[in-house]
Amino acid sequence: MYEIVKAGDPVLRLAARPLSSDEIQGEAIQQLIAAMAERMREAPGVGLAAPQVGVSVQLVVIEDRPEYIERLNDAERREREREPVPLHVLINPVLSVEGEKSAVFFEGCLSIPGYQGRVARARAVRVEALDERATPLTIRAHGWYARILQHEIDHLNGILCVDRMDLRTLTTLENYDRYWRAGR
Repeated sequence: MYEIVKAGDPVLRLAARPLSSDEIQGEAIQQLIAAMAERMREAPGVGLAAPQVGVSVQLVVIEDRPEYIERLNDAERREREREPVPLHVLINPVLSVEGEKSAVFFEGCLSIPGYQGRVARARAVRVEALDERATPLTIRAHGWYARILQHEIDHLNGILCVDRMDLRTLTTLENYDRYWRAGR
């Protein structure tokens, strides 16, 4: 149940609908949240939007686990401004860019497995949303966390990372490791 859908599935190109407070607190959405967190961890990934499991609602789960970051060397962690982010839920998020700085890094997507490419994203963002209890929250994020937020919220608007990617850099994961990772 709730398998990750792949590029080409029409649900990934729809603008997802917002959820009401009653829906958020209902059993169906609570079960969806739990299933999404499980799918994201199994994949493994750092974020998952409801459209990626075939449900066109404005809901994302995010978690950047320490073990994912440990795979990077110190220079990569600093360059990406990457720190662990605990599991959390964002519903009906509204994102605004803070500042004018951007960063370009390779980015992949669970709905486009095996490929990635360079994507420019804002380095700092602010997100207004509801949590899994329908309580309002505000997040200010920078670095990799800001990138994750932008990527997942794009999914809620029917946008995939390939839409923002420098397509000349589209590569398989194998070729990324072979040709790009070393900075060639």
